[in-house]
Amino acid sequence: MDSNGIRQFCVHVNNSNLNYFQKLQKVNATNFQALAAEFGGESFTSTFQTQSPPSFYRAGDPILTYFPKWSVISLLRQPAGVGAGGLCAESNPAGFLESKSTTCTRFFKNLASSCTLDSALNAASYYNFTVLKVPRGMTDPQNMEFQVPVILTSQANAPLLAGNTCQNVVSQVTYEIETDGTFGIQKVSVSLGQTNLTVEPGASLQQHFILRFRAFQQSTAASLTSPRSGNPGYIVGKPLLALTDDISYSMTLLQSQGNGSCSVKRHEVQFGVNAISGCKLRLKKADCSHLQQEIYQTLHGRPRPEYVAIFGNADPAQKGGWTRILNRHCSISAINCTSCCLIPVSLEIQVLWAYVGLLSNPQAHVSGVRFLYQCQSIQDSQQVTEVSLTTLVNFVDITQKPEPPRGQPKMDWKWPFDFFPFKVAFSRGVFSQKCSVSPILILCLLLLGVLNLETT
Repeated sequence: MDSNGIRQFCVHVNNSNLNYFQKLQKVNATNFQALAAEFGGESFTSTFQTQSPPSFYRAGDPILTYFPKWSVISLLRQPAGVGAGGLCAESNPAGFLESKSTTCTRFFKNLASSCTLDSALNAASYYNFTVLKVPRGMTDPQNMEFQVPVILTSQANAPLLAGNTCQNVVSQVTYEIETDGTFGIQKVSVSLGQTNLTVEPGASLQQHFILRFRAFQQSTAASLTSPRSGNPGYIVGKPLLALTDDISYSMTLLQSQGNGSCSVKRHEVQFGVNAISGCKLRLKKADCSHLQQEIYQTLHGRPRPEYVAIFGNADPAQKGGWTRILNRHCSISAINCTSCCLIPVSLEIQVLWAYVGLLSNPQAHVSGVRFLYQCQSIQDSQQVTEVSLTTLVNFVDITQKPEPPRGQPKMDWKWPFDFFPFKVAFSRGVFSQKCSVSPILILCLLLLGVLNLETT
């Protein structure tokens, strides 16, 4: 060991005697301030405070939310099931650009009190906040430039305890989030499914949470990524494309839940595939006009389809590529009742289509679409709690096939002008059809003469 090493070793031994083998001082109220002033100082600093938040979300980053009512920043959560029973874990954050679906179960000791007090059952708790467009919005969350409101796209009612039933509890939550690269989240929408629970010991509820991400289309008319169902003609089994306010989407049908009630989720209408579906819709107390509007929206979906794409690659910016849907509503004058309400109970979507183009490569296109409603009348005083609804799709092929190029001979058919090969040899292409008989007769006579000579 050199002299520097011996010197460092001695210093270390001396320090160890001073620090480790001396009797520690007792800290009390009298010497606390003096010791804090002598030995105090910042030893650790918070990384969260010293580093500014990132400028944009990265894949997997937690999505930040802001509650303006309480000025609180939180996270968008997607509860997931944990353990053997699949209990809901509320601390599971939703990851940016991570589209996924989770399911979990909630058990209630006293559903009567939890019905209106548990925020997990209340629809408002899933949209009464805003989403921060980018993480740097944390520095100024009250700035509306960084806030993206959550748009409710389905019917949502507050929980209600009616007798032995807890009504309007949330059973499914679906978030649709549109992103625009490093510019962050541009649009957030949520649709909710609700159900009723019977108040009983050991009551439970299974909830589904769905998170979907897609690219933001600032101008759908100028978008190059509009959905397609063929190029150009429709392909059987692909979605039937609809258009509302320059927004293209797939036309849908009713879908029922396990108990037969109408679900927020809907079936896609597939081109060329006839389908039928139905469900039971629970009605609220409302006047006739609001009741009709609610049922119509349930039958045709939200938003109401206005146009249908003629071809499978129709551009929303080109109105000529879309045909308007013909609506045939129920006739109010058909009933002779002043205190009746005429409500729709069935919707038939009639689609006329045909093949066009070459026989070797025909392309399917839509010629016309009609919505045909059937209704029934109910008395205004009649207490109707639910109604059975039905939707069906009927595709009609109206292709006009051309006459086949070859068929059976007809009486008016004639031989072509130059059918006989002898004509060219004798006429040299300058004799008329009338003069073409003479060379044939001469040839026939010569052949007969040769045959006679051979026989003799």
